[in-house]
Amino acid sequence: MEDLKQAYKTMGLEENAPKDEVEKRYTTLMKRERSRAKSGGPDDAAEESDFAKVTEAYRFILAQEDKKFTEAFNEQEYGKYKNMAGQAQKLDHFWRYYKVHTFGAIAVIALIIYGIVSYIDHKEHERYLASLPPVDLEVTYMGLFMEQEGSDIKAVNEKMLQTFTDWKRVESSIIFVPQEDGNQYAYLQKAVVTVMSEKPDIYVMDKFMFEWMGGQGALKKLEDIPELAEAAAGDKAMKHQTEDDPAPVVYGIDLTDTKLFDDLPLMKKEMVVGIRVDAPHPENAVKFIQEYLASTPE
Repeated sequence: MEDLKQAYKTMGLEENAPKDEVEKRYTTLMKRERSRAKSGGPDDAAEESDFAKVTEAYRFILAQEDKKFTEAFNEQEYGKYKNMAGQAQKLDHFWRYYKVHTFGAIAVIALIIYGIVSYIDHKEHERYLASLPPVDLEVTYMGLFMEQEGSDIKAVNEKMLQTFTDWKRVESSIIFVPQEDGNQYAYLQKAVVTVMSEKPDIYVMDKFMFEWMGGQGALKKLEDIPELAEAAAGDKAMKHQTEDDPAPVVYGIDLTDTKLFDDLPLMKKEMVVGIRVDAPHPENAVKFIQEYLASTPE
């Protein structure tokens, strides 16, 4: 306090003078010092020393004003924390100045954790797949096909394994495509990606999707398969003509009226089966069609 009193005295002000008076007084003394410096005089060194003391006092007073303001602010903001006010203030300052950095660090840590978990899950899935028997047949259902309530695609696979008892593993997937829908184009785009990226052995389709698939060049000509030659000439043969075919060609067999339609726990309308041109298990694909053709009611 004595230093503050002396500072006001040095500036020629009353103790605790308002800040604006301090500013005005210093401006006046500074102008006076500039005038003195221009005119020159025998006591220049002493006068300059006196003004240096005025400047020091001015800065000290302003520093004390800032200190009082800071203390009042801290009391208002952190006074409720009492003995923990210092820690609360430090935490608030840290959060204020390093908030973006903190969020960034959290995001990086979260990404690292996500990457590690994803990698572990991927490895676990690979180990699970490696423990399974080889795939005997892979099926893709395309069109108006949906899992029944309370059932899933595993039930479909298990049902087929009951029919083909020498098989150990069947994999299936469903690409739902409505026949009349404003968003049908989006569904067909997904179907295009599936046809290009995945290689099932057979496609089970409704008639709408059979017509669409016939133009994709993904179905095998069933007339070229000796075991299916008779079926390809029968009334269940489904033909399609492409730009490359001079005449309609059999690309599918209608199995709607067979045991297949009744067996599979799926919501469906029609079931036309076609074999993919590069099917990984073509023999089993043929066996699939033969088995269900044999179950056709007379």
